[in-house]
Parts: sequence; C-alpha cells; structure tokens
Amino acid sequence: MNFKEFGTILFVEQYEACINFYKNVLQLNVNFEKADLVSFNVSDGYLMVERGGFSSEIEKSRQQNPVVLRFDVNDVDEEVSILEKHGVAFLNKRLEFDWGIIAVFLDPDGNRIELGQIKER
Repeated sequence: MNFKEFGTILFVEQYEACINFYKNVLQLNVNFEKADLVSFNVSDGYLMVERGGFSSEIEKSRQQNPVVLRFDVNDVDEEVSILEKHGVAFLNKRLEFDWGIIAVFLDPDGNRIELGQIKER
C-alpha cells in the first residue's frame, strides 16, 4: 500500500466544547471546517472531530472507546505545565515506563488523551 497520510476520526457528543478544546487548548491548526466536522492538522496526518458520539463525565471505558489519542512531545513535564495553565485537569501527570513517560487527561467528551515522551534508544 502507498498511503498518502493517516487520519483519525473522533465522533463526539459535546461538539462545540470539543472543537474549542482541540483548537484553543491543544492549539491544533484547522485544516478545514464544515457544518458538522472540523479537521485538525497533526504532524503527518489529521484528527477529524465530528458530531455523532456520546460523552461521559468520567473517562470512557475501553469498551466505549478503545482508542487513545497520543501526542508525543519532547518534554512531558513542560507540556503538562502549559496545559494546566489552560485549565486541563490531569488524571496522571507522570507515569513512567521502560520505554518513556506519559501524562493522561480527558477531552470534554471523556476521551482519553496522552502526552508521550519516548526515551531515546
């Protein structure tokens, strides 16, 4: 296969809140907008947020949402500090593994998002 790019489509219930979150809190650049979807640029691909999902006030279970959005960064601690200033509440600010570090938070619909810092090999 010769893929052009990779994209993820995230169906949400709290559409306006999620668009605001990805645009203004995570500061993702918008590729294009339509009536019921917004496509955001993420490195060599895109994240498309569309109406039609369901929200949860707590983290969705893996049965409800088996996908995690992971944004790899150079410095997890620095990015956690920046996002906290934008009002993001973290479930875990720093979880260490043999391969690297993650921080965990939720979008307004209860979708799990992780910041990842991969150890150099």
